[in-house]
Amino acid sequence: MARRCDFTGKGVQTGNNVSHANNRTRRRFLPNLQRASLMSDALGEAVRLRLSTRAIRTIEKRGGLDAFLLSTPTAKLGKSARVLKRRVEKAKAAAAPKTPAAAPEPPAETPAEA
Repeated sequence: MARRCDFTGKGVQTGNNVSHANNRTRRRFLPNLQRASLMSDALGEAVRLRLSTRAIRTIEKRGGLDAFLLSTPTAKLGKSARVLKRRVEKAKAAAAPKTPAAAPEPPAETPAEA
């Protein structure tokens, strides 16, 4: 399983451990990933994702999973988030009441024409 956040794309970074004697050894900085279940109002189900703690905080700040996905540009989302965003958009479109096209109103008579 890749060590990468499903939404933000945060992944492993590399660097050095530097000792007091300035010896450098390679090391890895791992992202703080958590397995989280988030409720989607549009889908009506919980979605399990592997997210960084920063992504979880951002989702909560923006008002939940659906609001986060719909307000974030698609280019900034990871692959699984893009798939989930399309599912949410389709579910919202299906749930939206379809209003019939209103008939055009006849032009109102002005006092000069009467």
